[in-house]
Amino acid sequence: MNLMAKLLPHALVIHVLEDRIDAAGAIQFKEKMRGLVNGPSPIVILDLSQVAFLDSSGLGAVVSVLKMMGPDRKLQLSGLTPTVEKVFRLTRMDTIFTIHRTLPEEVRHVG
Repeated sequence: MNLMAKLLPHALVIHVLEDRIDAAGAIQFKEKMRGLVNGPSPIVILDLSQVAFLDSSGLGAVVSVLKMMGPDRKLQLSGLTPTVEKVFRLTRMDTIFTIHRTLPEEVRHVG
């Protein structure tokens, strides 16, 4: 599972550099995310713009990351492809996560 993290003044941005998060990669995704989100940033933005497919295991992995971050920190999502967006909408997880169409302006042009 390839992830690239960039710590910015306003947030930690993590880019998923894979085309899918499914049962085959969900455990590896969670383990890599666990190492990345342990930092001090109160906001983590997960850029899913390269992810074309997310199954229930992948969704569960994203929810697990939210839970491991604790109640005082926020996991936001960015760049959902139509298929991935549909999974979040059908499971009503779009009501749990803040979802940005693209990376927010305050983090897009930094670094």
